[in-house]
Amino acid sequence: MISTRSKTTRLTTNRSQDFTNTHNYSGGPGVLPESVLQKTQEAIRQAPGTDISLLGISHRSAWFRNVLDEAEANIRTLLNVPYTYHILFLQGGGTMQFSMVPMNMLKERTQCADYITTGYWSEKAVAEAEKEGAVNQAWNGCHEGFHRLPAPSELKLSNHAAYLHYVSNETVEGLQFPFLPGLPHVPRVCDMSSDFLSKPFDITNYSLVYAHAQKNLGPAGVTIAIVHEDVLRNAPDKLPSIMDYRLFAEHRSNFNTPPVFAIYTVNLVTRWLLDEIGGLVNMSLINSAKAAVVYASIDLSDGFYRGRASCDSRSQMNASFTLPNEKLTTAFLHHACMAGFVGLEGHRSVGGIRASLYNGLTLEAAEDLAEFMNWFRSEYGCYRHSEVRNG
Repeated sequence: MISTRSKTTRLTTNRSQDFTNTHNYSGGPGVLPESVLQKTQEAIRQAPGTDISLLGISHRSAWFRNVLDEAEANIRTLLNVPYTYHILFLQGGGTMQFSMVPMNMLKERTQCADYITTGYWSEKAVAEAEKEGAVNQAWNGCHEGFHRLPAPSELKLSNHAAYLHYVSNETVEGLQFPFLPGLPHVPRVCDMSSDFLSKPFDITNYSLVYAHAQKNLGPAGVTIAIVHEDVLRNAPDKLPSIMDYRLFAEHRSNFNTPPVFAIYTVNLVTRWLLDEIGGLVNMSLINSAKAAVVYASIDLSDGFYRGRASCDSRSQMNASFTLPNEKLTTAFLHHACMAGFVGLEGHRSVGGIRASLYNGLTLEAAEDLAEFMNWFRSEYGCYRHSEVRNG
C-alpha cells in the first residue's frame, strides 16, 4: 500500500472521476455503490425490458408496478417485515414526516407525544409536532451542546403518550442510539433517515419507521415509511389526502405521481444489499469496520482531532470532529479536496469536519481517509497552537 504522502501527491496531480465518486463522504445526498450507479446510468438510456429511458416511463405502467413490488419485497426480506406492516414509498423527505406523523397519530388533543431531542433534526421534528398537539420533551440535550445521548434512566417518559418519537442517528452531531428507548406499551416512532438498512433491527419494536433515501438508499426524492396497520386503523378522519398514510397504503404507493427514478435506484440498492453484500448482518460488520478505522485516527491523534460525540454515543454513519482552529480546518479541507476526498465539510450549523460512512462507501475509502488524516496530522500537528504556513 502506498504511503499517504505519496498518495496525496499522486491524487493532487492526477485525480480521477471514479476516485472522487468512491471517496465521497458527503452527509447527504451520499455516495451510492458503483454497481448501482452503473445500472442506473444504463437505465437512463434504456430501462431494462423496455425501449425507452427510465426517465420517460409512466408511473402507471406494469413495468413500474413491478419495480415497486420488488423494492417492497426486498425490504421485507432484509428486515423480516411482517404483513401487519405496510411499506410505503412517499415524498417530501423526513421534513414532511415531521408533520405527517403527528397528524396521523396525535389525534386526541388531551394526549401528548413524547419526543427525545438529541440534535439538529430532532429539534425540527419537535417544532412541527408542536403545531399539531402537545409535546413532552422526554429529554433535551441542547444545553450540553448535543454531545451525547441520554441514558435510559434520564428519559422522562409519559405513561399515556400517543407515541414516542426519536431520531436513531443524528447526522450533524454524529450521535447514534446504542439502545432502544421507550415504554413497551407506548407506540414507538423512529426517524431512521441516516442509518436505515445499515444494520438489522426488529421492526416489531416500532409502530412506524421512516427514512428519506439520500443517505443509504438512493437519490433524494423518495421516503420510505414502514407503518403498522394499527396506525392506519386509528388515524383521524379528514386528513389532507397527501398527509394520510391510509391513501398511500390503499393505492400501494401510487396515489400521486411517485418519483420513478428514485424508487428504481432504491430497488437497485436493495438488490445490492441482498446479492452483493449478503444481507444486513454483513452490511453492519462492514459499517462497523469503517467507523473503527476513522475513529482510531481521531482517538490516536493526541487531541489534534476531537470527536463531537461522547464515545458511548458515537455514530457509525457520521464521524463528526473538529481540529484545533479554523485555519487548520480550512487547510484540512483544502488538502482533502486536492487528494480527491469530497464532502468532508461539517454541517453549516456546527462547522468542523464530518465524514459520512454510509453503505455505499467502501472500507477501502474509509482506510484511505484515515491514512490521509494521519498524514495531515504529521504535517500540521505542530501548528495546533500557532499559525498555519501558506501553501
